[in-house]
Amino acid sequence: MKNTLSRIGVVAARVLNQLRRDRRFVAISILFPLIIIYFIKLVFDVLAPPSFNISPYAVPYAAFIVHFIAFILTAIVLVRERTAGTMAQMFVSGYQQIEIIIGYLLAYTVLATAQSLLVLLELNWLFNLGFSVAQFASMYLVMWLLAVISMAIGMLVSNFARNEGQVFPFIPLVILSVILSGIIVPVEKLPDWAQVISYLTPLFYANEVLQELIAGGGLLDDWVMFVILPIYGLIVVGIATISLREKD
Repeated sequence: MKNTLSRIGVVAARVLNQLRRDRRFVAISILFPLIIIYFIKLVFDVLAPPSFNISPYAVPYAAFIVHFIAFILTAIVLVRERTAGTMAQMFVSGYQQIEIIIGYLLAYTVLATAQSLLVLLELNWLFNLGFSVAQFASMYLVMWLLAVISMAIGMLVSNFARNEGQVFPFIPLVILSVILSGIIVPVEKLPDWAQVISYLTPLFYANEVLQELIAGGGLLDDWVMFVILPIYGLIVVGIATISLREKD
């Protein structure tokens, strides 16, 4: 166990060092969500009347943006690492699948932490949402969990892509999740088959918890939906670990 933790730490340290050198990837991960949210603000300023309550939409839309960008960038970067032979070198060095997956995820979690925090700070600044510190802390936790899950999904997808171009067919599926999550239209108004599919998307559970928080509730008021998020993440990590291969 101690040896496994040590190996995970080595992988995480290596990836963090790589992130430090890959400034373009870090900049895109941090700046793109902020830029997109700013343009969403411009759209709402033009289309929404002054009396329109933006709160039920601003935070979930921001969560989707974090979800989308974290997934796409993680998948592409890991495919690039695979084609460069980095994964194969780790297997040759004796690293196990779980050690590689957890190590990468821990390193990328550092990025998710900064990304989620900056997004929420920008939301509060642009939209003047007026939530309490406790509400913001709870929203941050939900958005952070979603970002980590999105990165885990990106890792899973990268296991089945032989090049970066093969990641792009998954983009429509991620975009579709915003429709199935209930952010645009209530899930209960969708066809029964679409409602069933919505339960397979992490954004659905994140939106349910966020809407409860926006309405003035707490994390434990809808604790089932909140607990499902980390369980969902563990399942994705488990599948990503099993499907990780030394060679394509």
